Amino acid sequence: MNPKASLIIGILCISFSPIFVKLAGADPLASGFYRIFIAWLCLLPYCIIKGYLKISRKDLIIALIGGVVFGVDIAVWNLSLVKISATVSTLIANLAPVWVGLISYLVFKRKSGKMFWIGTWVAIFGMVILVGYQNILSLQFNIGIPLALLASLFYAIYIVITRGILQKISTITFMFYNMLAGSAFLFVINLFRHNELVNFSSTAWLCFLGMGLLCQLAGWLTINHTLRFLESTKVSIALLSQTVIAGFLAILLLNETLELKEIIGSVIVLGGIAITFLKPSKITSLKVKQS
Repeated sequence: MNPKASLIIGILCISFSPIFVKLAGADPLASGFYRIFIAWLCLLPYCIIKGYLKISRKDLIIALIGGVVFGVDIAVWNLSLVKISATVSTLIANLAPVWVGLISYLVFKRKSGKMFWIGTWVAIFGMVILVGYQNILSLQFNIGIPLALLASLFYAIYIVITRGILQKISTITFMFYNMLAGSAFLFVINLFRHNELVNFSSTAWLCFLGMGLLCQLAGWLTINHTLRFLESTKVSIALLSQTVIAGFLAILLLNETLELKEIIGSVIVLGGIAITFLKPSKITSLKVKQS
């Protein structure tokens, strides 16, 4: 498939995730489990028949640990979705690139460029507008906001852990073991919390299938495929459009509305995240061309 077409399909697929979680009406952790488990179950026979199960011990450990972290990310994000709007939750969850830059700087001592720090402060400013500075100072805001922030942090950790592994093993092999660990982790968490895992409405089961087949399997297979051909920076910026698409879907399917401050704050946050991907050299070259 053409990489650009694959990216567009992937973005459209994952944009439905918050919609399915809201429509399912099930426990958010149960929704997270079935999202990953159904996708893994569909991948299982294909991997066995095609022989995609071979993997080195080191890559296996990375894939399994990454899967657990991804499972935590999905669980926390789903919890935020039942507390705040799908648009705001998806937006905040997309702050992962900012966390990746901070982790790289604080933990691995990798210098972040000037544009990264400018973008980070712009994104923080947008968050302050979105939440309201009075609410931040008095610590009076919906619990869904810190949950979405936590989800973005876990996804950043997932990116750091699994960075580079797709260059060594096939996408399908990685996703098989990654989703195996993620679904196993969420299954144990659901059992520990005594969550219902069987008796759901037909609407909930259809939403689970949508999450598993459309969002997880089709969405991430196409996006991971794209990463093999296009620059990760361009893919990451393109993925920001997921927030806009999810917002329109939430308005159409969930009748959600946003306040003016949330719209303004969201636009600023998206702009800040996009700026973090820019490099000074690119901006300089643009100025030279324009002159």
